[in-house]
Amino acid sequence: MAGLIPAIRLNSLGRSRFYPLYHRFALSQDGRRELIPGLRRRASVHLCSLAGEFEFDEVPDDGRAAEKHSALRLALSQLGGGGDSSSDSMSYMQQFFGSRSAPVVSTGSLKLDIALGVGGLPKGRMVEIYGQEASGKTTLALHVIKEAQKRGGYCAYLDVENALDSSLVEAVGVDTDNLLISPPDSAENMLSVVNTLTKSGSVDVIVVDSVRSSVGPELDRRHVEEVTCGGKALKFYSAVRLRMNRMRLLKTADKVTGLGVRVEVVKNKLGPALRKAELGIEFGRGFCRVSEVLELASEYGLITKEGSSYIIRGRVFDSELAAHNHLAKHDGILDGIVTDLRSQLFPDR
Repeated sequence: MAGLIPAIRLNSLGRSRFYPLYHRFALSQDGRRELIPGLRRRASVHLCSLAGEFEFDEVPDDGRAAEKHSALRLALSQLGGGGDSSSDSMSYMQQFFGSRSAPVVSTGSLKLDIALGVGGLPKGRMVEIYGQEASGKTTLALHVIKEAQKRGGYCAYLDVENALDSSLVEAVGVDTDNLLISPPDSAENMLSVVNTLTKSGSVDVIVVDSVRSSVGPELDRRHVEEVTCGGKALKFYSAVRLRMNRMRLLKTADKVTGLGVRVEVVKNKLGPALRKAELGIEFGRGFCRVSEVLELASEYGLITKEGSSYIIRGRVFDSELAAHNHLAKHDGILDGIVTDLRSQLFPDR
């Protein structure tokens, strides 16, 4: 019966009447308790009458679903040609309707891509990166630009602070010849550049570094609590918000070589939020990519680890340092492992 009736609902709660059967028992001659037969018949008749007072939902019809699908397609075509909506809105609706997952750009860190849940930062969305000074915000932005350029995308960097280090940009691996750099002198100019580049549809990543500097010192106030720039507007409109904090110093033979940072996914409209990723940043070079790949590849079985030995593509290395140096010297092997990892971690991307 339950398989034939998908759902039922009451016409009126006031019409439902159930008799207290548990109060009406009679003792038989041998002392056992049994229901009064007349009451049993009365209850069964009344329950049958109650069944007629329920309404049954219709069984889903494939023909009806196809009809609704065609009607939606017709409505979308009318929106595009009838003047009720702009062509940009129509194009976005068609892309959203026809796709199951939004396109993303990798952050350059597999750990952070895993924490985001979708393999990177979503295209066409606003992303806010905030945190302490010198916590790796600019480094993360440059790695995102690098990954977008790998796919043939154009990127723009609005250097509001006028503090972009060209040597760091090249060390990270960004193609500076194909990077649009603009130093706007005011918030109005910055917004004008962003608006023009966005409407052109030709730029994949636009970095504003930073929103705070575009406000101006005359609007600055004494720091009371941690509040991101732009008030609540950026919090509301951002699809992803990342908070970066310095955790520790990375040292090699008592020499400080980098920073250990923690990235927390504070907000994520495309995946689970409140995840964290701990990354290493090497001064003058960016993310510690080799160490990260070696760790994740060993965890997911792409690199075999036996005791202190590592087996990479059939070659045996007797220590982690030897395996690390091998991957650092052979970019082709490293990129191949990264590709295999992404295929395993994000099969739909």
